[in-house]
Amino acid sequence: MTAASEEFLRQFAHAQRVLEESFDQLPAHADEPLGEDAGRVLMEVAERLRDNDPYQHPLYAGQMLKPPHAIARAAYALAMQLNPNNHALDGGRASSAMELEAVGALARMFGWREHLGHLTSGGTFANLEALWIAGRLAPGQAIAASDQAHYTHARISAVLGLRFVSIATDEHGRMDVRALEEALQREEIATVVVTLGTTAIGALDPLDQILELQSRHKFRVHVDAAYGGYFTLAENLERPARAALDAVSYADSLVIDPHKHGLQPYGCGCILFRDPGVGLFYKHDSPYTYFTSKELHLGEISLECSRPGASAGALAATQRLLPYERGDTFARGLEAGREAALDLRTRLARDDRFILPLAAPELDIVFWTAAGTTAAESSDRARAIFEEARRQDLYLALAELPVRLFPTSAWGKAMPQDMRVTCVRSVLMKPEHKMWLDQIWTRLSAAATAVYSD
Repeated sequence: MTAASEEFLRQFAHAQRVLEESFDQLPAHADEPLGEDAGRVLMEVAERLRDNDPYQHPLYAGQMLKPPHAIARAAYALAMQLNPNNHALDGGRASSAMELEAVGALARMFGWREHLGHLTSGGTFANLEALWIAGRLAPGQAIAASDQAHYTHARISAVLGLRFVSIATDEHGRMDVRALEEALQREEIATVVVTLGTTAIGALDPLDQILELQSRHKFRVHVDAAYGGYFTLAENLERPARAALDAVSYADSLVIDPHKHGLQPYGCGCILFRDPGVGLFYKHDSPYTYFTSKELHLGEISLECSRPGASAGALAATQRLLPYERGDTFARGLEAGREAALDLRTRLARDDRFILPLAAPELDIVFWTAAGTTAAESSDRARAIFEEARRQDLYLALAELPVRLFPTSAWGKAMPQDMRVTCVRSVLMKPEHKMWLDQIWTRLSAAATAVYSD
């Protein structure tokens, strides 16, 4: 353990004592003794947790897993001494205030001064609330999202009894604006879901262009920025991504996940509405929850009931330490991830054992497949490289993606548009990935050598 880590633990212990002292006026009560069995059980948990990939390490560059910041872990643990519930002020006055503060910081990041919002268990439930409001505002009308949008949008629409319309994407994985306009002309679409950072490849739908259609077709815009939203702070984006993120302030609702790029423990999502008036749809009576205060209860603007106040404390603490300011430490971490992605793509492009897609990374996700005479052969080799990389202590991911995202010359002939190829996928979302690119590349190259030498 480093000296800095030891000092941080000392500060945490002091903060814990300060919290406990605030209740010293109460009669003493003894904590239930844990006994020797507790230590044994804890060791069992540690042993079982070893059956995981090293998500916290820079050589883990597979799925969207980013370790929470130390301040978030400590603030969460501190709050868990009380285990506050942010459903009602009775259950978490301080943590409810922290939630309003944290959600306000997220709203201001996108230029919203007025808003209605709260934290959720994650992007799925946050998107559910957004589409629930959409359905209440326009009963019977459809929800539209791209064919690269998160699969839960179609599922949520079904749960809510709303029709769902899938919109084609272009060769960059972005929603095709012409296809959207054609759908708007033939369908009653009340809400268009615009994805800023698709789960598979990190593509950003052209929100700025989609908003231009509102003058001819009346629809709400819901932005699913669960993954890519924080990149609004980055200053090293290409023009299409920058234009899309700069247009978020004109959307009607927005989802962002602090437990992705926001350095928070799972689960911590956020739903934001630009018009606070939609709070009327949440109105309900629950006198056993709301009788002690006339102030706003977060439970009155949420479909979820019990929600961890510890999440709010962790997020608010992180924002205090790492403010959402362009050019500051937090923003530079996002930029480092994008630089790592561009670096990796450059190395891949110089190696004829790999086939790259048409589009360069818009955020920090890179994907590619293995060279082969057919898409099937490329898929087999991509899976083999993935497995061999694990043996080299490099942890990547696999994705099944449309061949239309790749050059038509990749396999010497045109492929059916609905055909898919297995790709290797890397999410370089840790700031450290930039410094670890040489080690990542050494292991990836060695894995490819092993596969192609068989």
